[in-house]
Amino acid sequence: MTQELDRRSLLRLGALGGAAALAPSASRAAVPPASPAAPAVAPFELEELTIADLQKRMESKQDTARSLCEKYMARVEALDRQGPSLHAVLEVNPDALQIAAALDAERGAGKVRGPLHGIPVLVKDNIGTADRMETAAGSLALVGARPSADSQVAKRLRDAGAVILGKTNLSEWANFRSTHSSSGWSGRGGQCVNPYALDRNPSGSSSGSGSAAAASLCAAAVGSETDGSIVSPSNNCGLVGFKPTVGLVSRTGIVPISHTQDTAGPMCRTVTDAAILLTALAGFDASDAATKPLSGKAPIDYTKALDPNGLKGARIGVPRKKLFGQSPASDAVVEAALDVMRRAGAVIVDPADIATAGETDEAEFEVLLYEFKTDLNAYLAALPPASRNRTLKDLIDFNNQNRDREMPYFGQEIFEKAQAKGPLTEKAYLDALAKNLKLSREDGIDKTMDANKLDCLMAATSGPASLVDLVNGDYGVGGSSSLPAIAGYPDVTVPAGSHFGLPVGISFFGRAWSEPTLFKIAFAFEQATKSRKAPQFLATCDLKA
Repeated sequence: MTQELDRRSLLRLGALGGAAALAPSASRAAVPPASPAAPAVAPFELEELTIADLQKRMESKQDTARSLCEKYMARVEALDRQGPSLHAVLEVNPDALQIAAALDAERGAGKVRGPLHGIPVLVKDNIGTADRMETAAGSLALVGARPSADSQVAKRLRDAGAVILGKTNLSEWANFRSTHSSSGWSGRGGQCVNPYALDRNPSGSSSGSGSAAAASLCAAAVGSETDGSIVSPSNNCGLVGFKPTVGLVSRTGIVPISHTQDTAGPMCRTVTDAAILLTALAGFDASDAATKPLSGKAPIDYTKALDPNGLKGARIGVPRKKLFGQSPASDAVVEAALDVMRRAGAVIVDPADIATAGETDEAEFEVLLYEFKTDLNAYLAALPPASRNRTLKDLIDFNNQNRDREMPYFGQEIFEKAQAKGPLTEKAYLDALAKNLKLSREDGIDKTMDANKLDCLMAATSGPASLVDLVNGDYGVGGSSSLPAIAGYPDVTVPAGSHFGLPVGISFFGRAWSEPTLFKIAFAFEQATKSRKAPQFLATCDLKA
């Protein structure tokens, strides 16, 4: 659910010392690049098709929900298990075809539940499903410890008529186990890779959801985020990723890190598909106190906010302090995007700096350590009695006893730091939480938006994808996710360009519950640029592109 702060906060804190040494030297520029030749990938008739496109195929009887599932399953077999070997999908739902056939029967009887009826969707392996699939957060420690009830996310998907096609790989424990992890690696699934360049990292922690959606292994995917784990893999994999306001989507039944920052959200190839998916996911849940503001309120259809002229008159702030200068490539993409937005009639307030940017790193990590121990222990204790690992301490012991399978590349320092924390009544936790909220909200995003009368803020999501490095762990370029993540505010990334064929996205973020505004602006930008390109599964990025 988080990039585990290794790209941003922990890197700035020095926890990943020596990252600068991993940057390519000037002398290496003269070395001829490796061939980017792609493995043979057969044409796929559903490649890049939208949810609306798939509905048309079912309406015309060109396809059924069952045939769509069969085609995506064949795609998983060809690209994930063989060929490029993406390692994006941990398992395919053994009941998917039966579920799809039942939905086809409903359609035949004249009942269509909505735009997701019969649509195959993949979900991250920390999102609980009460079926024959695992919910293991990528860890072997939870294999067999299946929840007794669906998560609210899974329930809402089923109620909307979606077919949960399978579970996606992720950075194990949502990248909150080690300061030296490789995003996209899990004990269950190994290393997930980026479909744009197979030696590149898809980013974490929703790595498999990003890689799978980008490669058209599904119609759409669901990820989760604590800090960056929806928007960063969406950036690296050329997707629209929407991290909603904390409380818009219930967290009940999702393996947790932090009750103040966790949320699930859509990862899709278009803004429209993200709006359709978030419409289905959003809503009140009495079991999740964060959703209380939605109690008694009518559901919002976010597709109604989509306006191709949505940039006209929009006041968009550019917070350059701390959020620019991290990646020349992404900065160049942002400057080009600003020109597009100006031409479309947006009012660009530049700079619109957030004074507190970069001041929350240590406090954020402190809060996450405390909440992870408390929240995860509560989740584990609620699993069915047969579960053998009931506490964080049990997980630490399991990893030590299974080092060859669970810790071949990196350890569990974060687990150990969290285990050493006390209850949420401790002053250290309460002080860090208060600091986080004040700096990110009142003195941060809110203050900047008030002072400049903004509709949203905009910055690069992060840099282009870095190489997979199981020896040293992640070393990517920072990004803009932390302030909206800590504040619990919405953040959407949209493809905006590329660098040597690697996608680069820009993020729009703003106040709590401002999803309709962000969808309007993101959709207008998408329509003005059409920057997304399908992956080619190159062995390495094309340095001549």
